[in-house]
Amino acid sequence: MLTVLRNSWALLLGIMLLMLGNGMQGTLLGIRGGIEGFSTAQMSYVMSAYFAGFLIGSRMAPEMIRRVGHVRVFAALGSMISAVLIMYAAAPDWIAWAAMRVLIGFSFSGVYITAESWLNNSATNETRGQALSLYMIMQMAGIIAAQALLNFGDPSGYILFVIPSVLVSIAFTPILLSVSPAPAFETTKRLSFAALYRASPLGCVGMFLLGGVFSAQFGMSAVWGTAEGLTIRQISIFVAAIYVGGLVFQYPIGWASDLLGRRQLVLWLSAIGGVAMLLPVVFSLNFTSLLVIALLMGGVSNPLYSLLVAYTNDFLDLSDMAAASAGLLFINGLGAISGPVITGWVMEQMGPSGYFLLMGVLFLALAGYAAWRMTRRRVTLADQTASYTPISPTSAALAVEAAMEAGQEHSDETGTPTP
Repeated sequence: MLTVLRNSWALLLGIMLLMLGNGMQGTLLGIRGGIEGFSTAQMSYVMSAYFAGFLIGSRMAPEMIRRVGHVRVFAALGSMISAVLIMYAAAPDWIAWAAMRVLIGFSFSGVYITAESWLNNSATNETRGQALSLYMIMQMAGIIAAQALLNFGDPSGYILFVIPSVLVSIAFTPILLSVSPAPAFETTKRLSFAALYRASPLGCVGMFLLGGVFSAQFGMSAVWGTAEGLTIRQISIFVAAIYVGGLVFQYPIGWASDLLGRRQLVLWLSAIGGVAMLLPVVFSLNFTSLLVIALLMGGVSNPLYSLLVAYTNDFLDLSDMAAASAGLLFINGLGAISGPVITGWVMEQMGPSGYFLLMGVLFLALAGYAAWRMTRRRVTLADQTASYTPISPTSAALAVEAAMEAGQEHSDETGTPTP
């Protein structure tokens, strides 16, 4: 672990600062949208636009990097992010915000791909799993800390938009001044969606459903909090609790998956998540109870993402993992684009509780599909699977690919998966 920190500290510090900026802008827009009088439906389109841009970037950024290099792409997209973060406050119009969210989603996608290729290049087979774990911890830590920064300014003013812009600008300094050379970059061969679905139907369907869950968490939590009448402090604590749950529960669930099997855990975690999300719909809960729900929300959804990546990996050859990672991310992105729009529509129809209802339905749909798939394919024994590697839903395809390969390499070396 210390070796990874020594070799990649600049990149990991930069990633944490980037996530501070990205974590602030998502929650801040949800609060500022309420101040500007934007409807829930309008804000749902604004939030969805980020994931549309992210999806476009995931397809275009690799070719951009191949043509002009990591450093130029990194610097150009970083400048775009910094500029857009300031422009939000200068153009408080939901259509303008949606257009800017497409740009910022595109830019963050390219930045993540660039950063992850650097991280993957600096890691060895022995340290790749540790590097990915640190990468995920830095991402989550940045988003959690970002929520605290929301309490140091007035969301109706400019300062809270300036802070993430400055943080993003600073984030590129340690990375671009690092002595680590930019890695070679090659575009990945394609794997058809039909072939990916044949390899793992549960992985594909689960990724699509989780895309809707993640986009609701990342994009609509602050919109829900504003509609519910929560204070800025309460909204920031609620959003932070989601990511704390995701960080804390990743490792024990990963340990259990390597011993008990993926599919059973996917089923039970999804069922628990679905039931937990329906509690605020049926009952009137106090804020403390809502924080417990938020912890469960993140504690279920984030490990589910890693579980589905690992489960898909169990049915792939090593040569297909790079292409599969890109396919899984694309499927997840399609679900993410639709998530905020559907969430906004449900909230318009039944009020703020629609936020939890949609996620509950998505979790239960995943549980039901996992149960059905258990009747269609025999259970893969734990000693026949690759090792679980935690990965964040905010990561790009390269981190997913590296996680899949790290799990496979670890299993190949040890002969059996280890916690």
